[in-house]
Amino acid sequence: MLKTTLIAGAVALASALPAFAEIAIKDAYARSASPMAKSGAAFMMITNDGGSADRLVAVSSDAAARTELHTHLAEENGVMRMVHVEEGFELPADGMIAMQRGGKHVMLMGLNAPMEQGATVTVTLTFEKAGDVVVEVPVDLERQDHGGMNHGSGS
Repeated sequence: MLKTTLIAGAVALASALPAFAEIAIKDAYARSASPMAKSGAAFMMITNDGGSADRLVAVSSDAAARTELHTHLAEENGVMRMVHVEEGFELPADGMIAMQRGGKHVMLMGLNAPMEQGATVTVTLTFEKAGDVVVEVPVDLERQDHGGMNHGSGS
């Protein structure tokens, strides 16, 4: 009886999963300011192709001592200040979170090793509904902008 109940529960859970957000990660890259930097950041486009909103609530990586969700906020004097966003970021149904330089991003503090061009950093994104999404993020120290913002150009 218990075995049948567990199997039925597993089947019900598996069939319920498609109702959750359908998360896709596009155009991901990571960088640090210099080879000797003690911190770095990861940027990406997170899309939700499902009909249900979700929330990115946490992030983790073995590449750094501490990994947090950050954004930049303008202060009264116009200076931008980077802040930890403990509540995470809303991911609308059929919407996107643009994680880009000067805005929302994954902050990697206390890097365990220097970021090297062409290497990868493993980042785990944790969503309220979709759960953990593991992303292999390529290190690109030469990139100056977020190419994912060129909508419609095809390149």
